Amino acid sequence: MAQVKDVAKDRGVKPGRMKKEDLIRAIQLQEGNPQCFNTNFSAECGQEDCLWRGDCK
Repeated sequence: MAQVKDVAKDRGVKPGRMKKEDLIRAIQLQEGNPQCFNTNFSAECGQEDCLWRGDCK
């Protein structure tokens, strides 16, 4: 989770007390990407180079 918070801060997203999934989706939104982390859409998002792909279900 510390790494996710570091990425968030680098992208200008304030992590606060967000859960990991919510924080990653906030980062995805800020980057202009689909907010698909661990959603029903994540298998079809097409973001093969996504930083979060390895953790995504």
